[in-house]
Amino acid sequence: MDGLQKLNLLFISLAITIVSLNIATDLPFIQVKFPNNNILLRTTPVKNQSSSIPSRVGSDECRLWTQVCSDEILRLAHEPENVAWLKRVRRTIHENPELAFEEYETSRLVRTELDRLGIRYKYPLAKTGIRAWIGSGGPPFVAVRADMDALPIQEAVEWKHKSKVAGKMHACGHDAHVTMLLGAAQIFKCREHLLKGTVILLFQPAEEAGNGAKKMIEDGALDDVEAIFAVHVSHEHPTGVIGSRSGPLLAGCGFFRAIITSEESGSSADLIIAASSAVISLQGIVSREASPLDAQVVSVTSFDGGHSLDAVPDTGGLGGTFRAFSNSSFYYLMKRIREVLVEQVGVFGCKATLNFFEEQNAIYPPTTNDDGMYTHLKKVTVDLLGENNFAVAPQVMGAEDFAFYSEVIPAAFYFIGIRNEELGSVHIGHSPHFMIDEDSLPVGAAVHAAVAERYLNDIRS
Repeated sequence: MDGLQKLNLLFISLAITIVSLNIATDLPFIQVKFPNNNILLRTTPVKNQSSSIPSRVGSDECRLWTQVCSDEILRLAHEPENVAWLKRVRRTIHENPELAFEEYETSRLVRTELDRLGIRYKYPLAKTGIRAWIGSGGPPFVAVRADMDALPIQEAVEWKHKSKVAGKMHACGHDAHVTMLLGAAQIFKCREHLLKGTVILLFQPAEEAGNGAKKMIEDGALDDVEAIFAVHVSHEHPTGVIGSRSGPLLAGCGFFRAIITSEESGSSADLIIAASSAVISLQGIVSREASPLDAQVVSVTSFDGGHSLDAVPDTGGLGGTFRAFSNSSFYYLMKRIREVLVEQVGVFGCKATLNFFEEQNAIYPPTTNDDGMYTHLKKVTVDLLGENNFAVAPQVMGAEDFAFYSEVIPAAFYFIGIRNEELGSVHIGHSPHFMIDEDSLPVGAAVHAAVAERYLNDIRS
């Protein structure tokens, strides 16, 4: 028997072994051709199977950053196969929304994709959260965060991938946030050999309710991390435009509820007059005590005076929200709301009991961008997308629990535009008509990847 015949018999035996293993374990089918056909073993993906671990991509010249490096990341993000995958992932999450601390299937999807990429992770943090890492495994450590939870809203957008769960909807874009971070993870895997440190990927539950960020921190999400970044979709910016600013970007947010009662049972105190007077007096906190250059809000949004038309109630209540862009102003508002309510209803022979829902984790501090991290974000974005695709964003009275991260380490939070009038992507978050322009997905993935990789690159330079 000559050498070629022996080699062919060896390959036939190997093929039989592999096919048997495939049948037993349901692995993807393996095609085998022999050396005289100039083809060795190769994997044939089964139908609907995710692509395999990305190939190593990226010039070693990127150890010293140049425009070529930014272009490589942008090219990876916009590869047609990658864009199609990003859309599939986002649509799957969108069809299956889960509320705060219930993100079990979303978390499972994320872990499946991380397993496919060969990226290690710790699970669970904060019940359904994930902390993944990629790179050298050593310092420096930089984090990128995405929130996963949906809202208790019935979707009104009629499209092929509408929410399949009644009364639940991704109406704030968190499905896109998760997708963008997974997209960045795939880019990191392609360029892992270039990472001069470790990137931490945080997939966080319960941004909308429950302060998931706070619980992630308690479970070690920020261990060893020295900087963190995150994005939020915005209908205020055209698709793909990045917006941010240095210093306070999002307001601190709190809620209050006052129960008002008569001082003595059966007294002649007019509770309605007392409560109404308190509402008027609360409006003076901002208009008469706050600097006009320091934006603040105190709004009464709830008033309960009973339902009787011929009797004054013994008990009533009112409640609302307050916002400010600095911790000092925020906690001053809390102090003054308590003082004004208690003292004002006391004038009318009533008393007030205040609840700021602190035990329910309903207080969000302001989200403040570190000057250095903002400067880094802006430089990276301009190099990646061009000056016309970066905008200085106005301050927003909305709140974000990313603020808890920014209180611990230097941080930068930024917006990515999804506004596209032709698609109808013009509605504010938390609207049942909310939708996004999916062309933003590869842009968000690329910005995440460039911001983190260049942070590690620059800190080592």
